[in-house]
Amino acid sequence: MEDNNLEDINIKSEQNINDEIIEDPSQKPKNKKLNIISSILIVLIFVGLTIYMITVDGLDNITTLLKSVDYRWVFAGIGILLLWFVCDAMTLHLPLKTMYKKQKFKNSFKIAMIGQLFNNITPFASGGQPMQAYELSKEGKRVSDSLSAMTMKFIITQTALAIFTTIIILAQFDFLKDLMKDYMWIVVLSFIVNLLAIIFVLLAGINKNIILTICKPFIKLGNKLHIVKNYDKTIDKFDGSVSNFSTQFKNMKNHKKTILGIFVMAIIQSMLYYSITYVVYRAFGNYGVSYFQIVPAQAILLLIMTFIPTPGSGIGAEGGFLIIFNSIFKQGTINMSILFWRIYTFYLPIIFGAFFLIPSKKKRN
Repeated sequence: MEDNNLEDINIKSEQNINDEIIEDPSQKPKNKKLNIISSILIVLIFVGLTIYMITVDGLDNITTLLKSVDYRWVFAGIGILLLWFVCDAMTLHLPLKTMYKKQKFKNSFKIAMIGQLFNNITPFASGGQPMQAYELSKEGKRVSDSLSAMTMKFIITQTALAIFTTIIILAQFDFLKDLMKDYMWIVVLSFIVNLLAIIFVLLAGINKNIILTICKPFIKLGNKLHIVKNYDKTIDKFDGSVSNFSTQFKNMKNHKKTILGIFVMAIIQSMLYYSITYVVYRAFGNYGVSYFQIVPAQAILLLIMTFIPTPGSGIGAEGGFLIIFNSIFKQGTINMSILFWRIYTFYLPIIFGAFFLIPSKKKRN
């Protein structure tokens, strides 16, 4: 009886997910319009940052600064970024490999890069997983299997990130306290909210009824405010999604080696991401602050960026970088450093991800 109920939940959840991925045709223009708006916003952020740099630093100073850049560090940053992509792909490849023995890493890498693209061009990185599930379905993967792999990846990578970030921040707490000064309350608030988010995810996996009880009043409020159009349908979809998430969460205990592998890859990936800021720091001839101080400072910036609703945390990411690192970087280098950092962590992932959407000659035929 329990097995039949579990199968019903999986079928119902998969149907809900299919409904979200294979949308009603009437919704496609709306999504296309949203992507266009996001793309325009990304371009405007880049143009705005460039104009700001030219206005503040002057074109002559920027030219002189670019000539003085140590491009050995610039190329090292590109290498780190590529390794970051590989680790991101591995965190998806490992769970997929447990389900599909013939799964090739190059396919997992492609799916991961498409996720990078849509995570960066959508608010709160909300577009990556649906597009990854869609691409996996085109390769013959069941939507429920794809969701299971992405659920496993999400839970473990977020847990690893939370543990790793906590350790490195506590290790350099005195330095960070002096660095942030009047902004330490933002760090504490961001840390608490991230911790609550992790607890929320774990509760959804352990006991779905708690999450349903918490979320239903908010959905009802959204319905009264005309934000949620169909209360019953929304509740039904939400219940199916949470049920599937809970099922996949409980199934994780059967894949201990896979969990360990994803956890290790996630730690390495986090370290690589945080290292990019140090590469930019050294590329512009900065000295005096160690790698083990830059890394936790970048970890704090990532905590803050999580709550910026714009694509790629635009504007908030640049502003946060300026606030945290302005006193660390040499005078006159901070604005160009922000641009280089965003190219690494935002614009290049978009460009690389877009490349993997180009159909091959075989697919075009």
